Amino acid sequence: MDIGSLLAYLPLRRFKEPPPVVGVLRLGGVIGDAGPLRPGMTLSTLESLIERAFKLPRLKAVALAVNSPGGSPTQSDLIAKRIRDLAQEHDVKVFAFCEDVAASGGYWLACAADEIFARETSIIGSIGVISAGFGFPELLKHHGIERRVHTSGDKKAMLDPFRPEKKDDLARLKALHKEIHDSFIATVRDRRGGRLKGGDDTLFSGEFWTGKAALDLGLIDGLGELRQVMRERYGEKVVLKKIDGAKPWWRRRLGLGAGLGGRAFDAQGAVSGLLAAAEERALWARYGL
Repeated sequence: MDIGSLLAYLPLRRFKEPPPVVGVLRLGGVIGDAGPLRPGMTLSTLESLIERAFKLPRLKAVALAVNSPGGSPTQSDLIAKRIRDLAQEHDVKVFAFCEDVAASGGYWLACAADEIFARETSIIGSIGVISAGFGFPELLKHHGIERRVHTSGDKKAMLDPFRPEKKDDLARLKALHKEIHDSFIATVRDRRGGRLKGGDDTLFSGEFWTGKAALDLGLIDGLGELRQVMRERYGEKVVLKKIDGAKPWWRRRLGLGAGLGGRAFDAQGAVSGLLAAAEERALWARYGL
């Protein structure tokens, strides 16, 4: 019996092409270091997961599940750049799927994708820069407390919350904001190109929209959910491979994040964690979540 006849007797199913694989990478939470017990997204915490997503066998695409109110612009840029570098290196298409919110730095991350999808009720946009804080100079004065600050540079104590604001300091802060905002805008223009349909005074004002309105403005490419869209693109047999980091058993039992980094728990760490949690809550609350 020749080889052709032998192969004819073998079950055809053994030679069927294996199903395609899509790596699913979750980008959720505040971007940047949020505190010892509530770590945010940074390149250092995500890099190994991002690399794993692009090294899966039979990989057809990487899907980003984005749910973030923003945070550090630098970390947003670093994470997005790493995703783009690997996408080009492996010649793999990237999709972003916005969940509750992809705003500010969260939208920056979504722009790392070749195509962006959202739900009609998702919150999208907020292409702007913000910094917020509190001022306590009158509180110190009321309680007879003297603030003593000694510096070797006249700008070292800029925007000290225990001193009255100065016009020069505010002007400097606004200049910094503009530089970061310009970088954000350049990223959106580079990634979205001719798909943008609104004017600059609308798109880059810091305003945010629902997914349906964002589609009309060209900020996203369609309305859809990750599993649905990936099956439409790569077939019903597509394998969605979630990429996540394993946590030590004691962190799982205590409900702690994976970013404690071996630091000992102490009172100062607990206070920092509470403050970080409050700041994180404020970021989500800005979008009604």
